[in-house]
Amino acid sequence: MSFMIAQDGSVPSTGSTSAGTAAEAIAFAIGESPLDQILVARSTRGVCAILIGTDKDELEADLATRFAGARLSHDESAVRADLKKVIRFVDKPAAGLDLPLDLRGTPFQRRVWTALRAIPAGTTTTYTDVAQRIGAPGAVRAVASACAANPLALAVPCHRVMRNDGSLAGYRWGVERKRALIDKEAAA
Repeated sequence: MSFMIAQDGSVPSTGSTSAGTAAEAIAFAIGESPLDQILVARSTRGVCAILIGTDKDELEADLATRFAGARLSHDESAVRADLKKVIRFVDKPAAGLDLPLDLRGTPFQRRVWTALRAIPAGTTTTYTDVAQRIGAPGAVRAVASACAANPLALAVPCHRVMRNDGSLAGYRWGVERKRALIDKEAAA
């Protein structure tokens, strides 16, 4: 599935807004990193998506699906600084990633994502530990689902979460990328 960028730089979304309301504006840009292509998107409240992939059209389609009804525009000037920070973080994870975030999800997902943001670079934890940290020890699968739904790769470091046996679990952006991130952070 691919989306054409209109002459004005916008990408048609897959949904529509409610009658009488203006579509939310989200600016995005795509850059190269050691992990592959990275798309960074920003709303008026902050960075709302960091997506990783090999194909720009697929990244734009993913963004359009996640923000159906929004007015998406390819606008490098609006997200240039954020994109530079994300790419720099891939190279130097110990420096951290300080971005204003627009976290969108259910209250449970936001609790999980907040807990993930507290995991220091170079360390890992388990889904069970995250569930316990948020006060929901029986919600291990729900924690894994929240990780899979995370639209903010790297800023919400779900790559730092492992299975109880220490093996790599799935990663929305590929297990190979997860291993590369963990190894890079451990070496820093």
